[in-house]
Amino acid sequence: MGQPVVLMPKPMHTAVAEGLSGHCELIRLWEESDPDAVLAARRDEIVAVAAGGSRIDDAFLDRLPAVRLVASFGVGYDQIDAAAAAARGVVVTNTPGVLDDEVADTALGLLLMTVRELPQAERYLRAGKWQQDGAYPLTKATMSGRSLGIFGLGRIGQAIADRVTPFGISVAYHNRSQKDVDYPYYPTLLELARDVDTLMVVIPGGDSTRHLVNAEVLKALGPDGILINVARGSVVDEQALVDALHSGTISAAGLDVYEHEPKVHPDLLTLPNAVLLPHVGSATVPTRIAMGNLVVENLLNWFAYGTALTPVPESAGL
Repeated sequence: MGQPVVLMPKPMHTAVAEGLSGHCELIRLWEESDPDAVLAARRDEIVAVAAGGSRIDDAFLDRLPAVRLVASFGVGYDQIDAAAAAARGVVVTNTPGVLDDEVADTALGLLLMTVRELPQAERYLRAGKWQQDGAYPLTKATMSGRSLGIFGLGRIGQAIADRVTPFGISVAYHNRSQKDVDYPYYPTLLELARDVDTLMVVIPGGDSTRHLVNAEVLKALGPDGILINVARGSVVDEQALVDALHSGTISAAGLDVYEHEPKVHPDLLTLPNAVLLPHVGSATVPTRIAMGNLVVENLLNWFAYGTALTPVPESAGL
């Protein structure tokens, strides 16, 4: 019996191909001159997909009836229709755990940058204004004493909470369900936004969470409020956020993710109260290697034992 055949629709971190070398036949679809012909010819042989940002939906799986595992690179998997996959008996995996600390560190850094206007202060210095106009204006906000509402207290949300408490920041949260933690729980996002001055978004993307942070939530956050998003851009109504920043409905926002990446709303680029990063939450060499290795481990464990190490919730019981 030959090696299992794995499809890689788009380029992924080199750790994936290196880790799979010698264990399977890897089809690098983007390198094929006629990808559709390859899919048609190998449709009954391809048993797994290594997915790095590829859209995997019902129509895609229709073309690959032998696939039983989709191993996704990243903790978020909104580009994959996991429910449709589960209905076909296809397990979807992601890479949780290995990037929690990196994303939490980025979230803390983004919070500091936004509250203390550090990027703006650096631009002020680089433009020669310190010498020309004097000291950068005092910022009205400070870290100490802030109240942080975490929207999504999963692994990353908990890691963020652990990091902010030494700053004297109080933590509350909203989740789909209450957790066994000491932080106050709010049954709705709106109630949480009303009671905090900083909202940290850490929930998965997808249709079920699209635009949950909307104009009403931003209004509840208030004129001293700060929004930080290290989750998915689709969770926030980006136009509503632009309007809120323009009008002073909220004070500032720090974003690592955007609704139409890599495109960024043009108004965000000009707003002085928006701190913007190019989706670098987990973007370090060690973390990306660890993510790639977990993709490989899921695939190899599936080939050896028929089980996945980190299946997503939709795949439970498969």
